[in-house]
Amino acid sequence: MTDRTRIASLRAQEEELFAELHPRSAELAEQARGPLLAGVPMPWMTRWPGRFPLFFESASGARLTDVDGVEYVDLCLGDTGAMTGHALPQVTEALTARASRGITTMLPSADAIWVGEELARRFGLPSWQLAMSATDANRFVLRFARHLTGRPRIAVMDWCYHGTVDETLAVLDPSTGSGQAGRVVPRPGALGPQVDVAETTAVVPFNDLDALDRRLAVGDVACLLMEPALTNIGIVLPEPGYLEGVREVTRRHGVLLVNDETHTLCAGPGGATVAWGLDPDMVVVGKPIGGGIPCAAYGLSAELAERLSGPMLGHEIDVAGVGGTLTGNALALAAIRATLSTCLREEDFAVAVPLAEGFAAGVAGVIADHGLPWHVQRLGCRAEYWFCPPPRDGAAAAAAVDEELEGLLHLWCLNRGVLLTPFHNMALFSPHHTVADVDRHTEVFGQAVAALTSGT
Repeated sequence: MTDRTRIASLRAQEEELFAELHPRSAELAEQARGPLLAGVPMPWMTRWPGRFPLFFESASGARLTDVDGVEYVDLCLGDTGAMTGHALPQVTEALTARASRGITTMLPSADAIWVGEELARRFGLPSWQLAMSATDANRFVLRFARHLTGRPRIAVMDWCYHGTVDETLAVLDPSTGSGQAGRVVPRPGALGPQVDVAETTAVVPFNDLDALDRRLAVGDVACLLMEPALTNIGIVLPEPGYLEGVREVTRRHGVLLVNDETHTLCAGPGGATVAWGLDPDMVVVGKPIGGGIPCAAYGLSAELAERLSGPMLGHEIDVAGVGGTLTGNALALAAIRATLSTCLREEDFAVAVPLAEGFAAGVAGVIADHGLPWHVQRLGCRAEYWFCPPPRDGAAAAAAVDEELEGLLHLWCLNRGVLLTPFHNMALFSPHHTVADVDRHTEVFGQAVAALTSGT
């Protein structure tokens, strides 16, 4: 299975097939090299498989069509941004109606009240504010935490991901061990950190309560920002009792607990916070709630909202490092209202979660048939396969990444009409997917594994 020559040979064949299938994308990619840095609007778009980026033409429901007319079963869904499915009619109608009456005025719209009430109902936290992205929302709650506690540092999980927040792009240096002994260093790939992250951030391994307890006991951490399950280094699930332990440890040390539910919203309408009965001080939720329109929100407990009521009404709040002129604009609020009133409901997860279960079962069957030491993990309507047994923390997950094998499998699926998220091996399901979509991936995945293991 680790025959690198075989992997390279199959990858070369798939690269040729990719080029044959996508001549128009190749032309556009060549044109883009001049005006666009790295040839794409955002650098991470270079992470897709293939020798050049695909350019898309349209997307609807669970399907995406590229400029060469090739249609895909979309298991990426905008890396959660289109978790509801693409081109929702209700969102289109709401955006059209709102845009014709003005988009941004620096004044609240009536939709803002509905959105705040709905988020409170879903997540159980009473007070909410809007942001343009989960990155912004995370930046804002970190400021609140430092203000409220008077402490300088924040804590995150090793190999976490919370957008492009400077303080969160930190890991434990694997050469120095883990837990209290681990040295905090910039995450590999982080460009130009503004300060030494060891000065701003404490990092602890996921699923390690002892390490968390030791680090928070130092007394300099304002808040722990975490996903209830790691997702951006692959799905790493919490061990039994771990999240309850996190809440006890943070409370004992006076550290605020922030759940970032941007990806773990896949666990249900109120994310893992509600699905698992968690009790955070703050919650952040990002891209899924707007049906594809850039937006995010963050909620606070009644106690924190009361403690912040004075500063939030201060004369200089516009320079407090919290806000943005276009944040909370009427277009985004209309999109959130249209999305949350018709999507991401219990009945939607009742369709999407069984599809993810079917995906996991299909992948597990292929793995078992070929006797591979691989594993498939699932979180709600999200599933992902590993080329190893399930890791228990981020460092183990990062060490298990096999970019050559991953790249081949992604390209193999892409060439056969199945689009996976470019990072790791993640598939996300919406109510627009079907059992036939699941079966198609199982078939394609099985063909790839057979080609790898048989040498034919």
